[in-house]
Amino acid sequence: MRKIIAFGASSSATSINASLANYAASLVTNATLESLDLNDYETPLFSVDKEKELGSPVLAQQFYKKLGEADGIIISFAEHNGSYSAAYKNLYDWLSRIDTKVYQGKPVLVLATSPGKGGAANVFSQALKSLPHFGAQVIEGIALPLFNTNFDSVENNIIDHAILASLKLKITQFEAVL
Repeated sequence: MRKIIAFGASSSATSINASLANYAASLVTNATLESLDLNDYETPLFSVDKEKELGSPVLAQQFYKKLGEADGIIISFAEHNGSYSAAYKNLYDWLSRIDTKVYQGKPVLVLATSPGKGGAANVFSQALKSLPHFGAQVIEGIALPLFNTNFDSVENNIIDHAILASLKLKITQFEAVL
């Protein structure tokens, strides 16, 4: 059985990106899902001084190990001021000091969402360009606009049929490389 790691790149306790990542992971067939919460891997603010003082934080090492144990990774990116959330970026900085190939050659389905019309398109585009340099075999997913309109949080599914069909196609592409 294939193992999928899914997480929202946000520290929000009610992360819409975690909801989207977990929903997408639930569509992968013949796989077990492990959902990660960035709040469980909080590390000190990265700096070379902190790295000299602390070495590599245990929580960053644990997160890196989790990524390595996966057959595939699904990330939904939150957009904060047009870029990655501080929580994700900080952990990512620590992970890249363990190994610049953070994603260890794994297939990574890239998603993003926001409550607005843009659907976190800026960070989505940034992730698509950046992640291959850090060892991700990137599968372009979707940037879901208007999360609260297009996602039913009670039923935990995408409401818009065209967006759902697009996501299912991306999941098929993701499964093909697992």
